[in-house]
Amino acid sequence: MSNHDKYLLKNFSIGLPKIMTYENEKQVETAICKEAVIEAFLTKNGFVGDGVADLKNHGGPDRAVCVYPFEHYALWEKEFGITLPKSTFGENITVTNMLEADVCIGDIYKLGDAVIQITQGRVPCSTINKRVGLPLIMKRMVETGFTGYLCRVLEEGNVCADSKITLIEKHPKAISVLFGNEVYFRRAKDAEAMKTLLSVEELAGEWKGYMTNRLAKLASS
Repeated sequence: MSNHDKYLLKNFSIGLPKIMTYENEKQVETAICKEAVIEAFLTKNGFVGDGVADLKNHGGPDRAVCVYPFEHYALWEKEFGITLPKSTFGENITVTNMLEADVCIGDIYKLGDAVIQITQGRVPCSTINKRVGLPLIMKRMVETGFTGYLCRVLEEGNVCADSKITLIEKHPKAISVLFGNEVYFRRAKDAEAMKTLLSVEELAGEWKGYMTNRLAKLASS
């Protein structure tokens, strides 16, 4: 299999915030319920027609594109005995052969006419639980590290549902998204692991600040 056809775009979705009803008529404003599209233009701040409701925890140039591995859908469907809708996790692109263990912070890919770079693991929120009615799925995503990940846009461009994804450049430090997730979620006192993650200049700014603050607290304790 050549690099050109190794990665397959299984679903391409965007959406603006809207009211989602869950449980017994409770409501929340969220952009997690994205809808499949044929094409959209990708800017430095995300796809035109896409958005977030919680600007503090989502969105921005370091988190312009949300990616989720297609392979995890079968895992969650088997574990929870449910059929999941497309773009369950609010991701823009659902892809094959791009698992958290295999992609690295700083890796660069061509997506349609655009160029994107992986910046951090995705930090799941409870809206995922609400969307699918599974109170444990967010917890399981964190436990496994199967969270998906986020990207910045290096070059703007048009993306289509049948666009090719190709690897342009692997980051030389080869720090996987899965390792980053492990450090972020479970190794709060592992100074060396945090320093390793911080050694990747392309790491998202928010994660840099988070890890730097953790290290400062460890050093002063």
